[in-house]
Amino acid sequence: MGSVPCVPVISVDSLTKQFGSGVLAVDDLSFEVESGRVCGLLGPNGAGKTTTLRILLGLVHPTKGSTSLFGTRVKPGVAVLARVGTMIEQAAFAPYLSGMRNLQLWWTASGTPWPPPGLDRALEVAGLGAAIDRRVKTYSLGMHQRLGLARALLSNPDLLILDEPTVGLDPQEMRSVRHLLRDVADEGATVLLSSHLLAEVEEVCTDLVVMDRGRLVAAGLVADFVRRGAATAYFEVDDIDAAKRVLSALPGVRAVADAPPGLSADLNGESRAAAVAALVHAGVGVQTVTQHERLEDVFVGLVGEETQRQ
Repeated sequence: MGSVPCVPVISVDSLTKQFGSGVLAVDDLSFEVESGRVCGLLGPNGAGKTTTLRILLGLVHPTKGSTSLFGTRVKPGVAVLARVGTMIEQAAFAPYLSGMRNLQLWWTASGTPWPPPGLDRALEVAGLGAAIDRRVKTYSLGMHQRLGLARALLSNPDLLILDEPTVGLDPQEMRSVRHLLRDVADEGATVLLSSHLLAEVEEVCTDLVVMDRGRLVAAGLVADFVRRGAATAYFEVDDIDAAKRVLSALPGVRAVADAPPGLSADLNGESRAAAVAALVHAGVGVQTVTQHERLEDVFVGLVGEETQRQ
């Protein structure tokens, strides 16, 4: 007897959404997300990402096509939505109530008894500690976003759908929220994360769906996208001018450019290890070496320079 095929957690089939006359927000979009994956929905502002998420949650009716969660076609109020935790756009809370009271009021508004099954896990993952009993008006933006994630986790969801969860955060707050998302994924949840931040997608996601002007541009593993990009490395060093001279002299380096506070090098055949060794041998101190520009190279190639500037 053959094995039963695994049903994707998310299935989007020929999805189209037109607003009014001529505003085509989503245009014949199709993709799938398998169980246990962290999928980034990536695209420039206006690509149709938020509209796609709202259709997935039954908040917007598609013009054509369909969406399914766990094999069940999505429509408003369908029972399968109880398995989904969401944070679409910025989470709204009553500022003069504590974080815990906000969570309680939101949960009990549907007539469900408090506390929910996922309360302890949600609080642990969000990491707010004693601040959960403080008024929300005292929270930083990062704490506010973490409270939104806690709310999304209250039901122990099998799927998290998040729209720009780190928008407006400072770098430290971004790092904290990204750690939270990895923790949730490590515990077995499937995550669909809409973002326009390349570093966020590369750091957190296993899979990638790229949209532009409402259409699917590409889909696949993040690792495969990265391998398609130019081997561009970013260096932070203690002597920029000396580093430029050393890297430019290496036969496997095609170009060196300023990338404040450091510099970037197009390693056309040169390994990062060899480049670092050459810098150290020349007496240049190396503080940081990363490759985050590689996904950016691919993304710009897919959606175009002009779209990125819009």
